[in-house]
Amino acid sequence: MVNVKLPDGSVRSFDHPVTVAEIAASIGPGLAKAALAGRVNGKLVDTAQRVESDSEVAIVTDKDPDGLDIIRHSSAHLLAHAVKELFPDAQVTIGPVIEDGFYYDFAYKRPFTPEDLAAIEKRMAEIAKRDIKVERKLMPRDEAVKFFSDMGEKYKAEIISSIPQGEQISLYGQGNFIDLCRGPHVPSTGKLKVNKLMKVAGAYWRGDSKNEMLQRIYGTAWAKKDDQDAYLHRLEEAEKRDHRKLGRALDLFHMQDEAPGMVFWHPKGWSIWQQVEQYMRGVYRNGGFQEVRCPQILDVSLWQRSGHWDNFRENMFFTASENREYAVKPMNCPGHVQIFNSGLRSYRDLPLRYGEFGSCHRNEPSGALHGIMRVRAFTQDDGHIFCTPAHIQSEVEAFHRRALEVYGDFGFTDINIKLALRPPKRLGGDEVWDQAENALRDALRKCGVEWQELPGEGAFYGPKIEYHLKDSIGRPWQCGTIQVDFMMPGRLGAEYVDDDNTRKAPVMLHRAIVGSMERFIGILIEHYAGAMPVWLAPVQAVVMNISEHQTDYARDLAAVLRNAGVRAAADLRNEKISYKIREHSLQKLPYQIVVGDKEVAAQQVAVRTRTGEDLGRMTVEAFLSRLKADEAQKGRSA
Repeated sequence: MVNVKLPDGSVRSFDHPVTVAEIAASIGPGLAKAALAGRVNGKLVDTAQRVESDSEVAIVTDKDPDGLDIIRHSSAHLLAHAVKELFPDAQVTIGPVIEDGFYYDFAYKRPFTPEDLAAIEKRMAEIAKRDIKVERKLMPRDEAVKFFSDMGEKYKAEIISSIPQGEQISLYGQGNFIDLCRGPHVPSTGKLKVNKLMKVAGAYWRGDSKNEMLQRIYGTAWAKKDDQDAYLHRLEEAEKRDHRKLGRALDLFHMQDEAPGMVFWHPKGWSIWQQVEQYMRGVYRNGGFQEVRCPQILDVSLWQRSGHWDNFRENMFFTASENREYAVKPMNCPGHVQIFNSGLRSYRDLPLRYGEFGSCHRNEPSGALHGIMRVRAFTQDDGHIFCTPAHIQSEVEAFHRRALEVYGDFGFTDINIKLALRPPKRLGGDEVWDQAENALRDALRKCGVEWQELPGEGAFYGPKIEYHLKDSIGRPWQCGTIQVDFMMPGRLGAEYVDDDNTRKAPVMLHRAIVGSMERFIGILIEHYAGAMPVWLAPVQAVVMNISEHQTDYARDLAAVLRNAGVRAAADLRNEKISYKIREHSLQKLPYQIVVGDKEVAAQQVAVRTRTGEDLGRMTVEAFLSRLKADEAQKGRSA
């Protein structure tokens, strides 16, 4: 007798071992048809997996996140199957799932063309239509090496050769195609009806530039065509919103080869920066932070003591002077510890909060650089809180509330919270990490929020809470963090006198709300497609005259607006007003003020919004009132 407990708590009994597919069929024909895989005692398995003893079983369908991953992994095999049918001489290598899709790397004698991709995609649809059964088999390791070697698949044979002898190798076959894989996979190719190939790129075998270059075909796969259409629409929108294109079009910034990964801010872009920085400076003040400033370069001995030398050295820049080696700071935290250490501290001084718009440099690989989103030189709204363990919960709660307010002001309301836990390469023992991780869990519970845990993704000195913001087209961006650090203060000699007159190392909380200013501004540009809300817009209003008769009035009006604190410009060129309106609309300015003879006579202004809405004539005071109300709403009205 095999007893199967289902997710709803019900139990089904069978008088013989039973497959996952048979369990699904016993529940109903609809579930049997929808089943992609199963979860037996928490482990993902194929629908053909036999359940031979009492177990907890869940049926995985396309409504399950794991179901979508299985569709994508199986689609990678479908891609490889199609390539082998069309190009028998091509060798297959690896094909994993990635965010929103999959890829597969191939070795082939010539580059794949766009016409090849169209043919491969068409063949994938044909193989899916055949509804070929997908079957798993096990093969001894040495036999599997010979099997793939005999097929001429040297890359597969090399992968298997790296697996210890005596291991059983898991293979998946569908018709005349067989591949190395742990699985699980969909029960048949007929489940793979919604997929699309996206592009071809180069990729080194096993990611090593010393190895040969392969061809990587990227694809996307979904359970429903509507989902894929929505994804493709998001990609189109993302292309339109690309901050690199908008940065050029709106004259915000540029980058050049002489300073890779570093930003040249133009006046309009620097205006946005200043609005963000001054706003965040107010957040510092309201949170009880004292703003500080630390040196850009520090002797390497400090970075050795802090732990960065052993754990972060490959990402650092170095320089030397007078036979002394220095590191350009990749982080601000060791400098803040030096300020803490500059005087004798008491428990009565804690929590002590320092904030800095700290400029940092990290030696990011050139291939990873991406506009102002991924750079080598960046500035953070960086803060460090020196406190006792008893303060952690209240400080994290206060940070959480403040962070949500900030994100709301910038126009972000859909926020996911994640807890990044101890990485393999880290400072300190498990006991300290247990204490730090549990402190953050307790604080999140107190905040009344749900969170996702990310094993292995914490910083080397401590776990962290991450804030992931969804933008206007649904893309997530990780921005804010707060990290608990029991390690660095002690390593750098920080201590305070406790109430029992003993000296103790403080806990250090690392916090940032927007994170990298460069990256956050890039996110804002894409979130708003360059049409910044009034409070952030580099130019909030432009005054345009219809003819030279209104030149003096338009010039004086722009001055009045600037004196009232408005970022205003005057366009007095001898051009048609329709030309001026069109040009400034492309620049996404919030307000356009048109003045003709009637406006001069009435001492009023005609106002248009960037969306083309005509607000009609009004007094200057009425316009200022409207603009100031928009500013006060910040991004919450966008």
